[in-house]
Amino acid sequence: MAHIDLQNEAPGILGLMAFRPEAARALNNLAETVLRGPSTMSQGDRELIAGCVSYWNDCDFCHRSHAAVAEFCLDKELGYTEKIAKDIQSAPITPKMKALLKLAQKVQKSGRDVSKIDVTLAKETGATDIEIHDCILIAAMFCMFNRYVDGHGTFAPEKNAPYYTQTGKRLAVDGYSAPKPQK
Repeated sequence: MAHIDLQNEAPGILGLMAFRPEAARALNNLAETVLRGPSTMSQGDRELIAGCVSYWNDCDFCHRSHAAVAEFCLDKELGYTEKIAKDIQSAPITPKMKALLKLAQKVQKSGRDVSKIDVTLAKETGATDIEIHDCILIAAMFCMFNRYVDGHGTFAPEKNAPYYTQTGKRLAVDGYSAPKPQK
């Protein structure tokens, strides 16, 4: 149960968006642009960053939702994102993705933790300036989204609920600007 009366029973950010549709439009446009817009990073990789940042922030709803999108897009098994978030270094991902996730992890703690050395290391793995920009933006954006969801004490379905698999597929295919199912 959320800390305020959202006048709906939708989980996580969906309940907040139903409560404040004008804010929802801006937030969904931002997510659509950054997670699904033109990029040299795949949608799956961008969602992986979102899912990992949400895991590090201990935001169950956002972690499970964006992990489901990443796992759908990357054709990976349930739990893939969590395994990577727990151990980037030995994760079965490219050196570039490891470097980007390490940048995201620093942003998750504090944007001021990112150093020129971190950016140089990401560039040495092949990350472009746009990919570094977008990685940092995704990390910062999900810190905000996570705090928005958890700060309101919103409801999150159980860990392995079919809800997340369905949401992951819907977001991967239809995006963030498409109408949401009504609860």
